[in-house]
Amino acid sequence: MGSVNIPRLDLNAYVNGTPAQRKQFSNDIGKAFNDTGFVTITNHSLSKELIDKLYTQVKALFGLPQDVKLKYEIPELAGQRGYTSKGKETAKGFKVPDLKEFWQIGQYVTDGDPVKDEYPQNVVVDELSDFNSTTREVYQKLEADGKYLLRAIAVYLDLPEDYFDDKVHNGNSILRTLHYFPITDPDALPPDAVRAGAHEDINLITLLIGASADGLEVLTREDEWYPVKAHGEDIVVNVGDMLQRLTNNKLKSTTHRVVNPPREQMNKSRYSVPFFLHPKSDMDLTCLESCIDAQHPKMYSDMTAGEYLDERLREIGLKK
Repeated sequence: MGSVNIPRLDLNAYVNGTPAQRKQFSNDIGKAFNDTGFVTITNHSLSKELIDKLYTQVKALFGLPQDVKLKYEIPELAGQRGYTSKGKETAKGFKVPDLKEFWQIGQYVTDGDPVKDEYPQNVVVDELSDFNSTTREVYQKLEADGKYLLRAIAVYLDLPEDYFDDKVHNGNSILRTLHYFPITDPDALPPDAVRAGAHEDINLITLLIGASADGLEVLTREDEWYPVKAHGEDIVVNVGDMLQRLTNNKLKSTTHRVVNPPREQMNKSRYSVPFFLHPKSDMDLTCLESCIDAQHPKMYSDMTAGEYLDERLREIGLKK
C-alpha cells in the first residue's frame, strides 16, 4: 500500500504563529486537502479533560433505557436534532442501514440573528444535565477551531482570509454523538451491513474527535482502503462535498467508512463525535472562478448550501 498524506498539523501555529508559520500551515492543509482530503490537528481548543468528560456523557446518554431515548426522537426534524434510533440512516447508494444510533445538537444563536428562526430548537436531555452543557461547550469550541481552519483554507485558495467567516457565522453546523452498538450475533447481519457505509460528508469540513476505537478508513487515490489512526487527543479533519463543490474538485471530499471490528471485538460499543461544519443555508456554492480553467472545466451546477443539504438528506433517508 502506498503512503497516504494525512499530516499532523499544529493549529496553534496558525492561530498564534508568525506569518511564515501561518503560511506554512495554509500550504500544508491545502496540499493535504488537495491530496487525500484528511489531516489530523493537534493543539486545538479541546482539553483532554473536556474530551474525557464528553465521552463519559455520550456513553451515559446511549446507556439510557430505549424507551427514554425514544421520547427524544422527533421524526419531523429529519434527524437534525435529538435522537435517531437504529436503522434510520443508510449511506448513499446502499440498501442496508448503518449499524448505529446517534444524537444531534445544532446551532445556538445568541446574537439576535434572524437565522435563528430557520433552526429547530436543540433537544434537552432531562436525565443528564451535564450532557447538555458539555456538548454545548464542545460544539462552540469546535466551531471556533473550524473557523480558523477555513481561514487557512481561504488563504490557500487565494481568497480573502475572512472569506468564510460571515458564511459560517451562525451556520447550520451539527455536533453528532454516535454509538455503534455491539453486534451480538454477527451471523445474523445482512452481508453488507457495516457500522457506516462508504460515504462523503455533505458539509464544508468535518472535525472528528478521536473515536473510542479503530475502524475509520479512507479510500485512497489508488482505490485502497487506508485506516486513519489519530493520536488520542488529535482531531481528524476532512473535506466535505460543499467545499469540494465550491472549489470545483480542487479540494477532495474523500470517501470514508467505519468498518466492523474483528469478530472477537464485535460485542464492544464504539463511540464517536464528529462536528459537521455547515454554512448558513443561503451560502452560494457556485464553483469559484479561480478553480475553473481549461484543464478543470466547471463540474457542478449552481446551488445554495441549503438546496444541496436538502437533496442529500433525502438521498440518505433522513428526509422523506
